[in-house]
Amino acid sequence: MHFSGEHGKRGRAVLVLALMGAALALAGCKTTSQRGTDITTGSIGQAQRPASVKEMLALRQRWQKNPRDVRTGMRLAYSLKQLGNVAGALGVMKKLVELRPRDVNLRHRYALELLRANRPVQAEQEYRRLLAMGARDWKTHNALGSALAEQGRYAEAREQYRLALKLAPANAKVINNMAMSHILEGSPQEAERLLREALPRARGRVATKLRQNLALALGLQGRFEEARYMASHDLSPQEVEANMAYLKRMLGNGQAWSRIAGGQKRG
Repeated sequence: MHFSGEHGKRGRAVLVLALMGAALALAGCKTTSQRGTDITTGSIGQAQRPASVKEMLALRQRWQKNPRDVRTGMRLAYSLKQLGNVAGALGVMKKLVELRPRDVNLRHRYALELLRANRPVQAEQEYRRLLAMGARDWKTHNALGSALAEQGRYAEAREQYRLALKLAPANAKVINNMAMSHILEGSPQEAERLLREALPRARGRVATKLRQNLALALGLQGRFEEARYMASHDLSPQEVEANMAYLKRMLGNGQAWSRIAGGQKRG
């Protein structure tokens, strides 16, 4: 697919929003990380109990006395995030990274939270710093690819995914991300090919994610019976039918997709 100028930017934004809605529907209204992507670097405080304002204020007071204290700082960031202050949480993490610039794990966690907060440009900068610091693991390349894809830079994203696959051959999570970049760029056929290749090797939640995205790729091609069959592996009959109806409405029985992606490549 090709978009140009301001009209192209609006067209791409409309397409991305529509596909994200479809992906959410095909997931049975369950949210997934990175808008269909999967980043495996740990994030802040996922398993902790809900925060309170009193606890947050106490943690802030303790951290301000010693802002190099990563443990207290991360607990404060978690509390702020749980209380809805994402910007505050990111601010704490940024300060920690500035004070401990060689802490690779901390920078990874900060970059992930930037990505989850829909700040892909800043996340990209952090992942590139990690690469400059010598990080050469597949997760870093995979995450950088996600940051680029969030900006609509799909070809650059796929280059990072290819680098990740060199380090982790046949990694289903990376292949899933690459497939989603093709879907968002308007090439569901190529996404289908990748997802079908990866699915036999996947297990558990990864297999579920691949099947959901394969159902999306099939539905976007107007192949609703195949999409219905694929979605039925993980969703109830009612959810499957609701998702198929959603896709049909979005595509206008195939015509809307043709109008949006008139220049898409066939492959």
